[in-house]
Amino acid sequence: MIFAVVLSFVVGYTLIVFEHPLKLDKSVPALLMGALTWALISVGNLEVLDHLHESAGLEEVLLHHLGKTAEILFFLIGAMTIVELIDLHKGFGVITKMVKTQNKIKLLWITSIIAFFLSAILDNLTTTIVMVSLLRKLVPSKVDRLFYISMIIIAANAGGAWSPIGDVTTTMLWIGKKVSSLNLITALFIPSIISLAIPLLFASFLPGMKGSLSVKDGMGNEPEKKLLSSKTMLIIGIGGLIFVPIFKTFTHLPPYMGMMLSLGIVWLVSEYIHPEEKFDKNNKHLFSAHHALSRIDLSSILFFLGILLGVGALESVAVIALNGEKTGFLMNMAMHLQQIVPNQDLVIFLIGIFSAVIDNVPLVAATMGMYPMDQFPIDSKLWLFIAYSAGTGGSMLVIGSAAGVAAMGMEKIDFIWYFKNVTWLAFIGFIAGGLTFLGIFPML
Repeated sequence: MIFAVVLSFVVGYTLIVFEHPLKLDKSVPALLMGALTWALISVGNLEVLDHLHESAGLEEVLLHHLGKTAEILFFLIGAMTIVELIDLHKGFGVITKMVKTQNKIKLLWITSIIAFFLSAILDNLTTTIVMVSLLRKLVPSKVDRLFYISMIIIAANAGGAWSPIGDVTTTMLWIGKKVSSLNLITALFIPSIISLAIPLLFASFLPGMKGSLSVKDGMGNEPEKKLLSSKTMLIIGIGGLIFVPIFKTFTHLPPYMGMMLSLGIVWLVSEYIHPEEKFDKNNKHLFSAHHALSRIDLSSILFFLGILLGVGALESVAVIALNGEKTGFLMNMAMHLQQIVPNQDLVIFLIGIFSAVIDNVPLVAATMGMYPMDQFPIDSKLWLFIAYSAGTGGSMLVIGSAAGVAAMGMEKIDFIWYFKNVTWLAFIGFIAGGLTFLGIFPML
C-alpha cells in the first residue's frame, strides 16, 4: 500500500510538471494527489509518525499538517490582498513613472534593480507583472522587450530569494522555522546580487544592447490616470508587508498573525481613503478590499493546499530505514540520497537545477520533510542554501518559476527562444551566486 501512496504522488507530480502540454490547471492534480495519498494511508491502515518521529493517530498527524499548511495559505492570502489593494489604487504607477531613460543598457540595469528590490517586498510574480506593464510602455519593439522581460524574470527570482516574503519557498522555510528573517537576508543578499549582476554584466555587452530605444508615436509616454490615493496606498501597503518580519521578531508570534494585522490596517485605510476628487458610493466598490479579494489567485492557494498535504503524507507514512528504525518516507529518501551523492552542496545545486523543470514549491516542501531539525537546526547552511537554489534556479527556464510563467503568458515568450538566449545567462548567474554563498557562509 505504501507503493500506491508513492505512485499517486508521482503521478500527480508528473501531471503538474506537464501542465502546459496537457492544458490542465495544476491545482487539479495537486488536490487529487493531496486527498488520495491520505485516503490510501487510511484505507491501508498504514502507520504514520508525528513531527517528533513517533507513532501517532492518523487524524492527529493530518491535523498537524493541515495547521502548518494553513499558516502558509493565510499568510499568502493576506499578502495577495494587500498587493491587489495597492494595484487597485494604481500605487505601483508611482514607482514605474520614475523610469525615464531611453539608453538600452541604463534601462536594462534600472528596471532589473527595481525588480530585484521590489520582489523582496512584494513577491517575484507580482513584481514581474508590474514590470512587464512598465516595459510595454517603455520598449515599443517586442523583440527588444522580450529580452528586457527575461532579465526581469532573473531579477525578480533573485530578489525573492533573500527575503522571507519574496518567494513562496522562502516564506515556507521561514514559517516552517527553517530560517530566520535576519539570517536569511544576511546570508543570501550578496549571493542574490551576484546571481543578477553577472547576467546583467554579460548582457550589457551583447550586440542588441547598443544604442538607444526608438520610441514610436503614441508609445512610451501614454498618460496614466492619477489617483489621489496612489502614493498613500503604496506607502501603507509596502509598509505593512515590511512590518510582518518586524512583528514576528518582537512578538515571537507566527508570521501569519503579523500579516493579518497588516491586512487589517491596509483594509481600514482603504475604507476611508478617497482615490478621486468626485468620489461617491457608486464607484467605491472598485477600490474596496472586497474587489481586491475577488482578484487574488485562489487556484494557486488550492494548489499549495494539495501539494503540501501530499508532501505531508510522504513525510509521515512510516517505513523501515537503513538503520532498521522506523522513519518517514521522505527522511528515508534523504538517507539513500546521502549515500548516492555524499556531497550535500552538490545535492542542493542539483535541487536548484531541478527547480527549473519541477515546481519549486513541492521540491522545497519535500526537502523540508527529508532533513530533520535535530540534525539541521534553524539557519543551518542546508536551509539557507536551499532557499537560494530553489529561488534562483527557476530562472534557467521560462517555465521554471511563477515569474517566468506569468511573463510567458503576458508576452507569449517562446520556450526555445528563452532557452537559446537567456538560459545561459541565468545559469552562470545561478552558479556564481551559489559559489559566492559557499565562500562567504563560513565568515557569517
